[in-house]
Amino acid sequence: MPLKFACVCFLITIFTVFHTHGQATTAQGKICGKWQSTDKTLRIQVYMENNQYKANIIWFSDTEGKPMDYWTDRHNPDPALRSRKILGMSVLSGLKYDPDKNTWEEGMVYDSKHGREWNASANIDKSGMLRVRGYWHFKFIGRTMDFVKIP
Repeated sequence: MPLKFACVCFLITIFTVFHTHGQATTAQGKICGKWQSTDKTLRIQVYMENNQYKANIIWFSDTEGKPMDYWTDRHNPDPALRSRKILGMSVLSGLKYDPDKNTWEEGMVYDSKHGREWNASANIDKSGMLRVRGYWHFKFIGRTMDFVKIP
């Protein structure tokens, strides 16, 4: 009888650990995928690499009618990076999931229009919208960009 009880306790413990771990992975992984800005001018692909979340530009609207691969990072303060293409460029890096707040924190976002890098945080609101906040040291000094998930 004590052996059966120990086996049952062990199985319950294993199930609980794996079930809880799966929920955490699901919550933090919700950010991964393709997202389009609410103004429909930008699409990004968010992914995890080395326990940090990153994003690359996969599409953007060009009002001048030139092909997307024409545009380069011409405003970058580093002259060696000014020839890199905007399409495919990494624009979000270093985000780490905070399970207590259900947010992604401590990242950096790059603004290619101005060649500036800002602190970044992100969250997914109740409606499923991704809200990426770029800020300068303090979150109240910044701007939020909203995205909806796309297939």
